[in-house]
Amino acid sequence: MRDPVKERASWVGRHDFDSLPIDADVEVRCARYAELPGLADMAHRLVPGVDMTADVLSNYFAFDPESILTFSRQGKLLGAIAFLYLNDRGHDALLLDEIRLTQPEIEFLAAGKEEVSAIYIWACAITGRGISGYGKVAEHLRKPRYVNADVFAQPSTKAGRDWLVATCFKPIQSFQPDLWCYERAWNRIPMSVAVSKLPIRSCADARR
Repeated sequence: MRDPVKERASWVGRHDFDSLPIDADVEVRCARYAELPGLADMAHRLVPGVDMTADVLSNYFAFDPESILTFSRQGKLLGAIAFLYLNDRGHDALLLDEIRLTQPEIEFLAAGKEEVSAIYIWACAITGRGISGYGKVAEHLRKPRYVNADVFAQPSTKAGRDWLVATCFKPIQSFQPDLWCYERAWNRIPMSVAVSKLPIRSCADARR
């Protein structure tokens, strides 16, 4: 996950990602093809070291138009967030560090009729008031296609890490370096389940 904000946000307390408040002033919607060059340029300007061209974005946008969401207010573009909607194989590949996250293989992405097993925050570049649009992002990810998929991210800056902490993401054990996960509330194992009774599994099986 790239830096979620250009400037570090002041977060007060912790807010479960799925319970983030919705700001009516910030519009969050699926990107349009014509916006991709501008979004790629914004990513280059706001996220040091990012290498995501309009051509790269267009390939994944063509495969899944809901993979990129834009943030705007009063007609002004404030940023965007891009997701990888991973299928079962992609979920395993993420945990095992066997996916090329700079340009992920299409075979790891969930097609329209395929179950989304995991959601990876691929890139995020948002300025100013746009950060209050995360509530609508969470709302988008509660659609039937995504609602059962946990959300993963890798922070690349302190601001990104602070945002993950503030929205109840937690670092997890995996072969993928510094991987964080937001486990949907309805997927969480009840605390009453004794860990000692859980079978020992490989990292790839730990999610099942």
